[in-house]
Amino acid sequence: TAGGGISPSKRTRTETHPAEERPVLKFAKLSEHATTPTRGSAKAAGYDLYSAYDYSIPSMDKAIVKTDIQIAVPHGCYGRVAPRSGLAAKHFIDVGAGVVDEDYRGNVGVVLFNFGKETFEGELW
Repeated sequence: TAGGGISPSKRTRTETHPAEERPVLKFAKLSEHATTPTRGSAKAAGYDLYSAYDYSIPSMDKAIVKTDIQIAVPHGCYGRVAPRSGLAAKHFIDVGAGVVDEDYRGNVGVVLFNFGKETFEGELW
């Protein structure tokens, strides 16, 4: 190469990237019955939500389960409530209508369907 420099293909590239900011999910408890959302592990896909009250969901029926949690999702995002594999596998419980819009600030309710043969009772999650 001209001038004794290092050829472009042999140069070591050092690139720095600004620290990526992780979106923050803010929440507030709406009552003393609310439980703080938790993460199952550091790399969990989301937070676990908890029922604020005891419910009874008859076989082949549904219920809206209140969490007494209000959330604020980051700008440009939406919240998604997904089924928990344990409830699905053990009790045939599934989640419906699991979208929380960016501007929704009400009590997060989770629509649960009981596809099992027996009534599902007790405090959920």
